Amino acid sequence: MRTLQETPDLSACPAADEAIDHHHDLVRRTAAGLAAEVADSYEDARAAFEFVRDTIPHSQDSGDPRVTWRASDVLERRTGICYAEAHAPAAPLRAEGIPTALCYQNLGVVHGLVAVRFDGAWHRQDPRGDGPGVDARFSPDGGRLAFTPGPAAGERDHPLLYAASHPVVLDVLKAARDRTHLWRTLPTALPDHAGS
Repeated sequence: MRTLQETPDLSACPAADEAIDHHHDLVRRTAAGLAAEVADSYEDARAAFEFVRDTIPHSQDSGDPRVTWRASDVLERRTGICYAEAHAPAAPLRAEGIPTALCYQNLGVVHGLVAVRFDGAWHRQDPRGDGPGVDARFSPDGGRLAFTPGPAAGERDHPLLYAASHPVVLDVLKAARDRTHLWRTLPTALPDHAGS
């Protein structure tokens, strides 16, 4: 795995935005409920990861045609694809003051992950949800992601961390009429430079 690199705007990672809407009442209630059960930021991050992984199925796995992209919508409707599932733990963690960022892999299409900062370092996590051949686990070294890029297939980890959903990703989510439409328009690459 390549070293994760902060983009210049990552100082904004505790901030709310249109996708990571941690000011929303449902997000705040979710954050408070998760935080009440744990003792520290590591356990809070693990609880948020497991909550999303275990209670919000990937819409492809469940057959749900709805497209969600705001964290509050993901939590309310209990559905989303990987990008939305990365927004879902980021929002309650930011509501609790725990820095989170978004990051990506190229697996033929762009796959969304969340990164959480604890113990002085960033740790990538994939709350996508388990399924056939998928066994994602919360791991302090980020080593239990749902998918491992295959270099021979041109797949790779993107090394950059973003404070907000990448504009290419967010535009595709917002424009999708349903999951079938979204599947036809998923981005196949992201520029590597910061601020893209």
